[in-house]
Amino acid sequence: MIRLRSFLYAVGLVLFTPLYTLVILLSFPFAPQTRYRVIRPWSKIMLAWLRLTCGLSYRVIGAENIPATPSIVLSKHQSAWETLAFQSIFPPQVWVLKRELLRLPFFGWALAQSSPIAIDRGTARLALKQLLDQGKQRLADGFWVVIFPEGTRIKPGQKGKYKVGGAWLATHTGALVVPVAHNAGEFWGRNAFLKHPGTITVSIGPPLDPAGKKADDLTAQVEAWIEGEMPRLRSL
Repeated sequence: MIRLRSFLYAVGLVLFTPLYTLVILLSFPFAPQTRYRVIRPWSKIMLAWLRLTCGLSYRVIGAENIPATPSIVLSKHQSAWETLAFQSIFPPQVWVLKRELLRLPFFGWALAQSSPIAIDRGTARLALKQLLDQGKQRLADGFWVVIFPEGTRIKPGQKGKYKVGGAWLATHTGALVVPVAHNAGEFWGRNAFLKHPGTITVSIGPPLDPAGKKADDLTAQVEAWIEGEMPRLRSL
């Protein structure tokens, strides 16, 4: 049944996404916030389809920690699921991602309309400058910035190296940092076809003020909170 339900989800995704991409591309002439309002329903529909076909839903703890002003989300990255769900959990947002993703048919074309910060990872110094320049602008435009500090999807129970880019952006803009832990990888693994039924738990930590902190120290704080929260999520 898990294979069948996962297949049904994939069929819906493959059939619906190209059609909705056409709608998103037609929003090109509008302002970024307007384009985001056009894009966001796609993720909500896909989450509803995931719940219907695969029996996979989610819950959020710590929602009261979400600040009222545009902030920087530094999150655990285990699955493709969080790229869908964060659009429903957090206010309008942009993601920091690899430039190559924008070349993917349909998904990448639609992603380009969401005003992402598409980093060229060839040169670290230029990537940091791009992150700061575009991150400042996105925050000023009212967007939140979502960054996965480990840089790639990590299997449950494992930990990658936390990079300082997100904290560096925070220390240079004064934006609050919101650490996020979740256990999506236990239900929808990295590049996995199978989606297992259950309830994903997302835990949002207290916002961290970057004032007076170095990027390395702020990154260490984020890492300590996320990695300390992960074992608790597995026990819930």
